[in-house]
Amino acid sequence: MRTNLLLVFVVLVCSIISYAQEINGTWHGSLDINGQKIRIAFHVSKDGGTMDIPQQGVRGVPVNLSLLTQDSISLNLPTIGMSYNGKRSHNKIKGIFNQNGIFLPMDLEPGDIDKPKRPQEPLPPFDYRTEEISFSNDNANAIFSGTLTYPIGYTPNKRIPVVLMVTGSGPQDRNEEVFEHKPFLVIADYLAKNGIASLRYDDRGVGKSTGERSGCTSKDYAEDAECGLQWLETCGKFSRIGILGHSEGGLIAFMLGAKGKADFIVSMAGPGIKGDTLLAEQQNAALKIYGQPANRTVESVRNEIKAQSKDNWVNYFINYDPTLVISSIKIPVMAINGSNDMQVISASNLNAIKKLLSRNNKKNFFKEYMGLNHLFQHCQIGNSLDYYNIEETCSLEVLQDVVDWINSSVE
Repeated sequence: MRTNLLLVFVVLVCSIISYAQEINGTWHGSLDINGQKIRIAFHVSKDGGTMDIPQQGVRGVPVNLSLLTQDSISLNLPTIGMSYNGKRSHNKIKGIFNQNGIFLPMDLEPGDIDKPKRPQEPLPPFDYRTEEISFSNDNANAIFSGTLTYPIGYTPNKRIPVVLMVTGSGPQDRNEEVFEHKPFLVIADYLAKNGIASLRYDDRGVGKSTGERSGCTSKDYAEDAECGLQWLETCGKFSRIGILGHSEGGLIAFMLGAKGKADFIVSMAGPGIKGDTLLAEQQNAALKIYGQPANRTVESVRNEIKAQSKDNWVNYFINYDPTLVISSIKIPVMAINGSNDMQVISASNLNAIKKLLSRNNKKNFFKEYMGLNHLFQHCQIGNSLDYYNIEETCSLEVLQDVVDWINSSVE
């Protein structure tokens, strides 16, 4: 009798363990692609599944679950020709990842991908004051939510400079969060510690900001930024109002600077050449990194875009030439790039900007930083696009140069 009871107990325990270990929840693994580890996480349940690839800025992409049992899983994402099939073995899932006929082994373990180290990211409590504000673009029926950061020791009667921070392309939050980095948060923190205020905001239709992004171009986003400048001017708290733009944000800074909407500009990897040429250079740089022939031309880029579905932003960008706008800017400009920037190539873009502006203002500042990528992280050429695995968010040399230039140029 006692033996039978013990056997029943063991069966019940095994059933509970088996139930508790169903393939539910979060599982992660790594793909080895030419020596590079790509970490992937799947979040699965009977209601469906999603996929994360943080290294590529991918979060919460829905996947199709065709099989989910206690010991097997099968999922796919037809839009990118991807599938994964695995079978449970003890506390792991052993499986095969397939994308467009390329099969790679990938074993999964329970739990999420470890958060990457971000030593520069500031954490509260801060030594300075921040304020949640909002401004509107009535023409676009959009309201923007942002963070106004005051410098350490700020008092209402102290006139100080402020920068409006404008993000790069694509939907970005106020921190310009990308690949688990928060560049604008890091920059705002450094500015605040060195006497400079800043306003960063969620892009149209992102985070707490409202508005429609569909059909928008750089011109529309420049209008949004102009409304932010107007808000800063109306509040009457600051001595000089500038724009700090990264990538497309640098292009927008040039647009508004040419219209006399700001007192100074900081362009971080801002484009200085026509969009179609920039995209061809960008693609060739990436092809070289991956050991492929760098054979992209302006014509091939334009033909490829023409064959794709209509995209207002892309069509505007490839046709936009910033030359006339940049050459007409008279206010002080700080234009910087990294030598290892594979998205906005320094040799062509920064040199074009320098040539157009070198005689327009004696306070202009141009600099190429050796060994820095598009986010101004230290890197080697081979990993210049691997933003996720680089712990540094923004070079301290760049941060200090921005501070020094703003404090000297607005005197």
